[in-house]
Amino acid sequence: MDVKEVLLPGVGLRYEFDNSDGDRIGVVAKRTGDFEVVLYAAEDLDVAHPLFRLTNDEAEALAQILGAPRIAERFADLTREVPGLSAGQAVVRPGSPFVDRPLGDTGARTRTGASIVAIVRDDEVLPSPGPKEVLRSADVLVVIGTDDGIASVEEILDKG
Repeated sequence: MDVKEVLLPGVGLRYEFDNSDGDRIGVVAKRTGDFEVVLYAAEDLDVAHPLFRLTNDEAEALAQILGAPRIAERFADLTREVPGLSAGQAVVRPGSPFVDRPLGDTGARTRTGASIVAIVRDDEVLPSPGPKEVLRSADVLVVIGTDDGIASVEEILDKG
């Protein structure tokens, strides 16, 4: 999909794209942190009709809602394409020796061969977490690897 970015001096940035119905959609990212979603008039693409406004927090929530399923779909597609590869989840339970410690302290990849590709924390998705990302109680780790590797990551989180 082609997304056009336009600088709006003194205002922010506007992103535009045409959807599958042929409508031109615009998202104005204002310098204030707010966003405005607009629909352009088919008869005059210089005329934009505001659809709704979002605060920075609301835009972040919407991005998480729209982004999280896409991440899960991509991992599911990947595991279907590669024999022996699975996607799973491992929960950082209260009392885990890794609560409030960096992900790298688990040594999960080295010890299991499985990769932690995302952390789901409350309603937020942290894709591609680095070894310095601090784990919290109730974090859900998205793990790609063999079934044994995924099970081993769960065991590491529970027992160390």
